[in-house]
Amino acid sequence: MTFRSLLLMSAMATTLAGCLENDAQRGVAGAAGGAVIAGATGGNPLGGAVVGGAAGLFCRDLNVPGCRNN
Repeated sequence: MTFRSLLLMSAMATTLAGCLENDAQRGVAGAAGGAVIAGATGGNPLGGAVVGGAAGLFCRDLNVPGCRNN
């Protein structure tokens, strides 16, 4: 997998995460995205799901731009 395709997948996941309405939805989307990206890059999908889920769940608490509850 090239750096360009990894960057593209990350941009797509970030854009999709902004459309979700609450922490639980962002957590599930982050876990799914993390597992897919980790699996595609040769990493551990379970570890990717944990990291992605935590990122989605806590993005509002970390004041990530565009990550707020509606």
